[in-house]
Amino acid sequence: MSSSLHDVETRRGHAQCALTLLRVGLGCLFIYVFFENLRKGLYSPGGYSGLINYYITKGQGPQLLKSIMAVMANHATVAGPMQCVTEISFGVLLFIGLLTRPVALAAFFFLTTLWLAESGTAWTWELLMPMLVALALMIGAAGRKWGVDAALAKRYPRSILW
Repeated sequence: MSSSLHDVETRRGHAQCALTLLRVGLGCLFIYVFFENLRKGLYSPGGYSGLINYYITKGQGPQLLKSIMAVMANHATVAGPMQCVTEISFGVLLFIGLLTRPVALAAFFFLTTLWLAESGTAWTWELLMPMLVALALMIGAAGRKWGVDAALAKRYPRSILW
């Protein structure tokens, strides 16, 4: 009996290690994208509105999403920096494992929206896999291993945030 309990704990530990690797990897992806977009000028009003207008004209996303994107493109002076802060925040918070569950859920919705917007302009799996990773991180509480959330979970064990 005790060996089977040990096996379960060992497998759970291995699963947490795997989720941690995915968390750090997704965090690095967001950090990389932040610097790439910054270098390309995509957070500037012109760069941001140009990219969003490309998705509107070339993408096959739903019309409701295109309408929302048009509003964002028309307010690129605010929306561009908001996206900038969002992407670097997702990256850093996932990398260090702080507030992993809510950040992973927000990243899932962010990536899903981007996946819909890019529909027809990019390879389908390009964003589908990071979306699924973000969802798995939220479900698996990936910040509880080698992350700041581990310390917070010890102090506040009943919180669903970690």
